[in-house]
Amino acid sequence: MSKNTVTRERIIRLSVVAFCVITVLLGAVFASRRVVMAKSAAKFTVVIDAGHGGIDGGVTGVNTGVVESELNLAVAKLLKEDFTSAGFRVVMTRTTAAGLYGNARKSLKKADMQARRKIIEKADPCLVISVHMNRYALPSRRGAQVFYATGSEQSKIFAECVQNRLNGMDEAPRQSSPLGGDYYVLNVSPCPAVIVECGFLSSPLDEALLITEEYRKKLAFTVFTGAVAYLSNEGAFLEKTP
Repeated sequence: MSKNTVTRERIIRLSVVAFCVITVLLGAVFASRRVVMAKSAAKFTVVIDAGHGGIDGGVTGVNTGVVESELNLAVAKLLKEDFTSAGFRVVMTRTTAAGLYGNARKSLKKADMQARRKIIEKADPCLVISVHMNRYALPSRRGAQVFYATGSEQSKIFAECVQNRLNGMDEAPRQSSPLGGDYYVLNVSPCPAVIVECGFLSSPLDEALLITEEYRKKLAFTVFTGAVAYLSNEGAFLEKTP
């Protein structure tokens, strides 16, 4: 086991310990206001959605031609490892290169998106994270960008937590703010949800980072720490009793 792997696992354990301590303290503070913990840390479910798949590959890398759907799945699997190591239950919308449109012969995109909605609803998660890669006409446009459903205050807070962590990465080319939008997966999620556009495959610099496993691991772990930061917010995981 490499030194980097040991450090990564140690940070995950420390993050979980900190999260659990905060939940216990907040539970005690708010007990007098008839507020209780909705779920224990071990029972938290996170849905990780690897965007695209199958014949819908998404965008491609400007230099290497790498397919977005492949990178989305690679990052999603690393995210799953981080959450699972921390004791969370993780549900993936897809675990292979295939799309989710099944035997549909037309409206494949619609069938795919509806399948994702059903998985999310069945999982009854506390968070949804959809992983994508971006593109832009100008190759100078770079950096990870987080999106949330316009009008969802908790999703906006969640997005801010993740974006702040991404902005803090050494590789971040600029300081970005999360953006609201109208996106199907975010709109149908019954809980706080974000789309993480991990970088621009139209940028040679972003592409060069994203095709390396080392950077993908760092990126996934950064998104994970942003999620833990959000869940450590009193309003994010406490539920009022009737």
